[in-house]
Amino acid sequence: MYQNLHNNLLFKELKYSKFFSDRMHGIPRSFIREILKVAICNDIISFAGGLPNRDIFPVKELQESTQKVFAIGGKDIFQYSNSEGYLPLREYIANRYYDKLNIKISPDQILITSGSQQGLDLVGKVLIDQSDNIVIEKPGYLGAIQAFSVYKPEFVPIPLYENGIDTFVLRSESDCRDIKLLYAVPDFQNPSGISYSETIRNEVADIAESKNFLLVEDTPYSDLRFNGQSTNNFYKMYPHRTILLGTFSKTVVPSFRMGWIVAPQEIIDKLLIAKQAADLHTNYFTQRVLYQYLTDYNIDDHISKITEVYGRQRNKMVECIQEYLPDGCDYTKPDGGMFLWITLPEGLSSMDLFNLAIKRKVAFVPGNPFYTDGRDRYSTLRLNFSCSNEAAIETGIKRLGEAIMELKQQV
Repeated sequence: MYQNLHNNLLFKELKYSKFFSDRMHGIPRSFIREILKVAICNDIISFAGGLPNRDIFPVKELQESTQKVFAIGGKDIFQYSNSEGYLPLREYIANRYYDKLNIKISPDQILITSGSQQGLDLVGKVLIDQSDNIVIEKPGYLGAIQAFSVYKPEFVPIPLYENGIDTFVLRSESDCRDIKLLYAVPDFQNPSGISYSETIRNEVADIAESKNFLLVEDTPYSDLRFNGQSTNNFYKMYPHRTILLGTFSKTVVPSFRMGWIVAPQEIIDKLLIAKQAADLHTNYFTQRVLYQYLTDYNIDDHISKITEVYGRQRNKMVECIQEYLPDGCDYTKPDGGMFLWITLPEGLSSMDLFNLAIKRKVAFVPGNPFYTDGRDRYSTLRLNFSCSNEAAIETGIKRLGEAIMELKQQV
């Protein structure tokens, strides 16, 4: 089903192919966005999207904050603004890093972006030349793979384990290659849900220091912890070579498309130029509304509501996996975030499983797009537990188990 959709899109592009820039050749559409089109029917239970739970959105509070911004800001809230972002919002972010992580960051080191996805694109535009060696997790975040692919790097995938990236392989690769940067999601990684241990974080920072490459630390899920204890981030250990990405999409609402980049001043200056060329500035009105909300309400109270719900939903999904999925299916059990990762019994393709699952009205993301090594068959898949209630989780996982049993019979 997905392959037919992809082929149709490819056919439509052929008649315009001579007009496209070289950098766009071979860059695919977002695999997940295309799957969501297939899974959008009301009767399909979807574990495919990386969607926050809309039932927890602070609708009333944001309405009140919007009304206050209109009352306070007047006509000025509709004017152009500076490219760096609303200064009080940048000061809020800087103060939060100090209060929560004891990290001193100047607001001048913070650039407000149109979601952290724009942050990834700006990082690629400013730092990546064609054929640069870029270390990425295996499996890695699809949004980063897509954003960086435009700039034609050589991806160096490093395997992930339960406690983080394989530092032995990382050191070996950095011994024989000139690494430009390493991109990582060390807290509740997308797609796997794993988190780096303190030991692995220290080893990664040591390797980066000794080999003089940059760390790009993406932290969209760091606040969404429902089990365990927080650990140091790379920016705190390696501030002079770390670029830190953050977002309000997972803790407030995604539609605001409000993220940020923290980086050393010399890098921020270049990112600012790229930002100005891209869109002049992030939506100023939305920055004002968001800042008003953050000023009037305690976001940690709201985050506590999110983590309580997500923790329940993860527990339910794990229980159902244990009950309904056949023997031989391995899974991660994240302490936070929004995703867990399934490995099917050997010989089963998650792409084949996707087609069977859709027929049973349940959707997920096959593992293929999270890898950069060119293989076309993987036995892995990503499940999102944050946007489905517990009844839907049970029904959906039961259907998924039935689809896996059907696939096993076909192999």
